[in-house]
Amino acid sequence: MPLHVQAENILRKLIEEPEYKNGKVLPDEVTLSQQLGISRNTLRQAINKLVYEGLLVRKRRVGTKVVRKGLVSRMKNWLSFSQEMRLLGIEVRNYELHISYKEPTGEIAAFFGMGEGVRKPCLVLERVRGNTSYPFVYFISYFNPNILFKDDEVFQRPLYEILEHDYGITVNTSKEEIKARLAGADIAKKLNISSEDAILVRKRLVLDVNDVPIEYNLGYYESHSFSYTVESVR
Repeated sequence: MPLHVQAENILRKLIEEPEYKNGKVLPDEVTLSQQLGISRNTLRQAINKLVYEGLLVRKRRVGTKVVRKGLVSRMKNWLSFSQEMRLLGIEVRNYELHISYKEPTGEIAAFFGMGEGVRKPCLVLERVRGNTSYPFVYFISYFNPNILFKDDEVFQRPLYEILEHDYGITVNTSKEEIKARLAGADIAKKLNISSEDAILVRKRLVLDVNDVPIEYNLGYYESHSFSYTVESVR
């Protein structure tokens, strides 16, 4: 068996170890090639193969890491985040949860049908969420100010379940926009990543069964943990 294939097989076993699956950076090429008893060129060839397969990712000034298992969201029959994770068998953890009231920006105010100069404060829910091992998404939700949330509402249950069961609001439509950008300092701090790492920004405009705007949601996803697929039927 060629040396680079042997090196690939060793690396495949190595990256299955919990410490590397949970984000530990692999040893540098010099150290790893010495440990494996192969040349750096052979090692680099093996690493390149695993990078090509999407198992490893190289990050400048950080090193080589295991790609976290991606979460796939589908456009058809959209679900809440909690429902998506439940279907994938992933236990959701809230790393941060903040509730406040803020005056909406022009775009958000327009979505909720507020006129110029008449901007009611919106309840804003900010959550850093992920699985039990690490956070991978930061959500900011603005809600229609006409929704009279309880003063003691703590948002510990799935959001759309709360809206339907406690406030009689059944969400029906999600209009979404997705783009890529660099994380920046603020988002990087929330997701424990580098400010130069790529993220996916997912804007979701949610309306109820009567087309009344309910939620303006921004989701900032750690890009190696999330992918989005679209199914179209002609």
